[in-house]
Amino acid sequence: MKKKIPAFKSDKQAAAFLETADLTQYDLSGAKRVLFEFEKKEARVNMRLPEQLLVAVKKTAKARGIPYQRFIRQALEQAVAYAKK
Repeated sequence: MKKKIPAFKSDKQAAAFLETADLTQYDLSGAKRVLFEFEKKEARVNMRLPEQLLVAVKKTAKARGIPYQRFIRQALEQAVAYAKK
């Protein structure tokens, strides 16, 4: 039986764990792909949405384990990338 990955309170703790851990001994079946955002966010957008849409966006973002504003940003990035094809 494989070990469970411990919970970390900081990135520093997670990094220290990864430096010494043999990940083959851990159950990674629940791991999710994470996309890191490195670009600085300097522009702001303010928009009005139907309440139902905002509720659906927040629910979907929560199910994916990300903040809803990041989910919106990812949706916009995907739409722009698709439009370029």
